[in-house]
Amino acid sequence: MSVPRIDAHYHVWDLRARPQPWTGAFPALQRSFGIDELRPSLARHHIGATVVVQTVADAGETPELLTLAASDPAIAGVVGWTDLTAPGVADRLAALAAPELVGIRHLVQDEPDPDWLTRREVQAGIAAVGAAGLAYDLLVIPAQLPAAIETVRRQPGVRFVLDHGAKPLIRDRVLEPWGALIDGLAAAPNVAVKLSGLVTEAPADPAPDDLRPYCDRLLAAFGPDRVMFGSDWPVCLLACDYDRTIELAEGACAGLSAAEQASVFGGTAARWYAIKPPEI
Repeated sequence: MSVPRIDAHYHVWDLRARPQPWTGAFPALQRSFGIDELRPSLARHHIGATVVVQTVADAGETPELLTLAASDPAIAGVVGWTDLTAPGVADRLAALAAPELVGIRHLVQDEPDPDWLTRREVQAGIAAVGAAGLAYDLLVIPAQLPAAIETVRRQPGVRFVLDHGAKPLIRDRVLEPWGALIDGLAAAPNVAVKLSGLVTEAPADPAPDDLRPYCDRLLAAFGPDRVMFGSDWPVCLLACDYDRTIELAEGACAGLSAAEQASVFGGTAARWYAIKPPEI
């Protein structure tokens, strides 16, 4: 069975169902976004499957995303949310279990404690995620990478996915110590990374040269078999449209072989999230 091109990271939300307080600073995102709005772009770029990702720490959101995924063949997976620090997290994960649930994430970037990931109760929650056969998405900023490195080393049986390359300071053209920390994280074989979210960390109207040093570092550290494309739509719209976002990612991967590009744009996501997208 061939693997289609996969967008491994985007979001949908309906403000009639629940607010998105984090959009307060982004007027362009203060409306509802549904997958129907995205479909023309998916078709235009031959994206045959997608992974939709949670946006708020709200127990009601994940069941709604799973219901949407069960009814829409374009959605191959859901990365949801549950309170990792709550008692009975394994039972909560069991209650969410569905073929479409492929991962869990928490908005660690919003936690004021840079070592939040290393707390005992958080570590226990992440272990429960792995025991449930799910991946854990790391949404961190550079200052939280040391805790992420410690976490992936402590939990060798859990599959981790680093979202947005840990949000390097592209706008300020700062490579270090981010790059060295990325190398340290990539040294753990149980971590993959998303080539996603970089356009909104870059200068306005991002150009290939703005992103190239960071994309090159991620590809060199992880290798194409542990890198997956994600658009981060609609957040990417703060910087550029879907077409430009995927064109920049394709440009960053232009020097890879056809097999390596196929991994970045589909194979890695299919393997890491253990999803079985439809054959195309």
